[in-house]
Formats: sequence, structure tokens, C-alpha cells
Amino acid sequence: MLLRKYIVIVFLISCSAIASNSFAAVVIPKILGNGMVLQRDKPVPIWGTATAGENVTVKFNSQVKKTIADATGKWEVMLDPMKASPTPQVLEISGTNTIKLDNILVGEVWLCSGQSNMSYEMRKNSKVRRPDTTTVNTPIDELDKAHNPQIRIFLVTQHNLRTPDSTHSGWDVAEGTALRNFSAAGYFFAKNLNHDLHVPVGIICSAISGSRIEPWMPTEAFDAIPYFKQNNVKVDGDPGKLYVNMISPVAPYALRGFLWYQGESGAYLGETISYTYKMEALINWWRHIWGDNNLPFYYVQIAPFYYSRAKSNITYTIYTEPEFREAQTMALKIPHTGMIVTTDLNDSLTNIHPAFKWVVGRRLELQALANTYCKKNVVFSGPMYQSMHVKGNKIILDFKYVGDGLVSHDGKPLDYFEIAGSDGKFVAAKAVIEGNKVLVSSPEVMNPVAARFAWTEVAEPNFYNKNGLPAVPFRTDNPLKFTLTAN
Repeated sequence: MLLRKYIVIVFLISCSAIASNSFAAVVIPKILGNGMVLQRDKPVPIWGTATAGENVTVKFNSQVKKTIADATGKWEVMLDPMKASPTPQVLEISGTNTIKLDNILVGEVWLCSGQSNMSYEMRKNSKVRRPDTTTVNTPIDELDKAHNPQIRIFLVTQHNLRTPDSTHSGWDVAEGTALRNFSAAGYFFAKNLNHDLHVPVGIICSAISGSRIEPWMPTEAFDAIPYFKQNNVKVDGDPGKLYVNMISPVAPYALRGFLWYQGESGAYLGETISYTYKMEALINWWRHIWGDNNLPFYYVQIAPFYYSRAKSNITYTIYTEPEFREAQTMALKIPHTGMIVTTDLNDSLTNIHPAFKWVVGRRLELQALANTYCKKNVVFSGPMYQSMHVKGNKIILDFKYVGDGLVSHDGKPLDYFEIAGSDGKFVAAKAVIEGNKVLVSSPEVMNPVAARFAWTEVAEPNFYNKNGLPAVPFRTDNPLKFTLTAN
């Protein structure tokens, strides 16, 4: 009996020894795959799992990097910064097994995220019809002609990054079925960037229709912003729900920056300054997990829409959306951010999804060209209110980002300007361009103290710069304050 027990014990010890000496296969996350674009001019992390203590070697572009998996089985190597390369190469990862990833390019990589206007698919783009875009080879025909192997796309879903993929698929050339289901705004950003920089471009889209901002970051992101606790602002909306499966698994994939198109859900809820702080929380946290506090974050201001009609079951005024847009504008105080305006892009004020995503993509790219790639003579914004002073019965408004000059886009008198006296009652105003200023007045207000522009949910004003970019809505008497959190 004792001999039998001894034999069993020896057998179990032997099995344990065999198990401890066996090596699990090297595994990489799905975001690393065939056809991907690696970020140029930056260190590029390649990471995964293996058996604790296993030697892992990564070879790419004449580089050979070696490491050892830690006690938890995690490993990571950092490729040295590389110049852009349109020539497909092979990336090899080896341990007890070998993984070869084919057709790898080096160029620019961006992550785009948000809700339905960012996830708005290219297949919907092909249904758009507008008088000035009805001929062959306009952006509405892009699906029929798109075939550029220098543009690669990766579509993140709520499930596809949870587990590794032994086929190492996920990245696609921007064409056919893969492009049909991809973000139109993201694609047109990439197309313009590839054209202007002459380098490969990779776009990762991680967006969910109807999502609020809260699910795109964990609770810790809000904890780092004192505003919420100091003002007893409750953070709901399932913080972290989408972040866990759709953002965190992408990090630390090397990229140049972020594109964000979200806010309609916040406008429905009547948010104002709280949304600005939520944007700060999001931006800070994403930069934190990527280990770079200077990563650019370019975003889209929401378009005109009849929120008051669509949300008839709650108390709502036509001034809530302008205040939400104002909150988005205030987020420009966060370093390395940029915003585009879409007051001219909605074909129907009852459609919350403006169709002209090729314009959205182009305007986001202008932000990147000017502020990330430092291209000279790029006008990236429409007129933005800077200051005012009163002269007699007029308010004289000064603007930045005037480009080649201020203009009425349709040649008609400027619209959607209002003026108020000390009683705070705004009335429609006459607005006249004089050089790079706008003079605003009304016979109803002899002693003006404040002015505002496009201060209604459905404003589609004609005030632009001569470079074709619409002005940013504003009010001169903004009572809201936004203070950056010290990092």
C-alpha cells in the first residue's frame, strides 16, 4: 500500500516537472497582424505572451530584438524608429514557435473613435446625393474606385480583440467588402493624408453607434479629474464598458494620434461644461495608456439637428445644443487638440447623421497637416471668436483663423448674429465684415454689451473664411469656466 502511494506521488511530481518544462506557444494580440502599418519615426512596441522565462526574438526591417517573457508570461520588445516604407516586409516573431506576419508597411497610424457618426460606414456614403456631387468619380462613388494598397484599415468590434487570432487577420487594404463596412470619416482622412504626405496610412476604427463618452474610459480616468468630486457630478453611462474590449487591447500599438466624433448622446442629455471635463478625462487617459502626453486629439463639433423635436419627452430648449457645442469648443484649451465645425454639412435638420463624411475627413486632415505635420500655409479652421469691444451702438468682433479673409459664403448678408444690451435680451443683428472684423448692431439695442453667433440648434450660417471653412459658433458672454487639471 505504501509502495503504491509512493509510485503515485512520484508520478504526480514527474507530471508537474514535465509541465513546468514545457513551453506554450508565443501568442500576439490581434491588433498585430498581416497587412498592418507600423508607425514611422517612433519606437514601435511588439508584444504578446509566452511561457514565463521563454526567449522571444523579433525580426523586422534588418532589426533583431530579443527579450524574455516575465513571470506572468508577458513580453515586449521595442523596434527602433523607422522611416516610412511603402515596400511590403515580413515581421518574424519566434520562441518555441514562429509567427510570420506578411505585407507590413511603415507609415502613419491613427485611431478613430466615437459614436454613430464615426462608425458611419462607407456603404452609406454611396447613397448620398447632392446637386454638386452627382457626377462620376465624386466621393459618393469612392467604393467603386477605391484600390490603394498604401491605405490599410482595421475595424475593431466589441468582440474581435478579446482573444488572439491564429490567422493574424484583421488588417485589410481599403477596398471592397472591408471598406464597405468601415468608417467613412476615417477612410477619407486616410485618403487625404496618404495623398498629401505620400506615405502609407493605417486607420484603426473603434466606434459604437449611440455610445456616450463614459464607456470609452475606465472609472480611474474620472477619478483623476477633481471637477467631478468637487462638484458632486455623478458619472454614469457604464464607465469602461467599451474601453475594456475596444481601446485598452489596442494599446500600446504605436500611432500618431486620435480622431474623435461623438457628442450627440451628450447633447440629448443637455450636458454642457461637464462634457468638457469628460473630454479632458478621456484625452488624458488615452494619452496615459499610450505613454505620450502629447498625442494629438482632433475632434468633430456636432452638426445642426432638431434635438428639441427628437427629444419631445423631456424639457428641452433650442439653446441646449449651442451650449453643448460651446463645451466642445472649450475643450480646445486641452493641449494638442483641434476641432472642426460641421454647421454646413447636414442635408436634413431631422437627420442626426450628416452625410458628407468626405468633408469631415478632409477637415480633420487639415488639422493634422497644420498642427501635427507642421505643413506651412495650411488653413485648418474657420473664423473663431477672439475678442470684442464696444464702439457707440456697435460691437466690434475680432477673430483668429481668418485665413485669406472673412466672407459671406453665399454672398448674402451675414446671418445668425444676435446682440443684447444690459437686460440680456438678444435680438437679430446686422453684421458687416470690415477687414478681419465683424461689426454687429441693431436699432433695438443702443448700448450693447454682448453678441452671439449661430446660437440655435439648427443654425446653418453663411459666415466663413475665404478658404471655405465655416465659423465656430460662440457667445461673448459665456459664463462657463473650464480649468485644466494639473498633470
